[in-house]
Amino acid sequence: MSQEELTAIARLTQEVERLNTHRFVAIHNSVWRLLLFQFSRGLAFGLGSVLGATILVSLLLWWLAQFEFIPIVGDWTRQIIEWIENTRAAR
Repeated sequence: MSQEELTAIARLTQEVERLNTHRFVAIHNSVWRLLLFQFSRGLAFGLGSVLGATILVSLLLWWLAQFEFIPIVGDWTRQIIEWIENTRAAR
């Protein structure tokens, strides 16, 4: 083999060693680590989705509550606000 080929092989060997020590590869080498990683990732995604949707819906309802002068939207938002207040009062 020529010197260039040996140098290329040495570089490839170093790169493979560097990739094998990477966190992503280390997590995926163990089934239990992979399951724990995916489970925690799913929990974070679910929690973020619920919190984001809650904030978005509450802001949307608050914004719609400001339009009481529009007959259709005002009546609809008034019904939603009354339903929320009745639900809170029942607790």
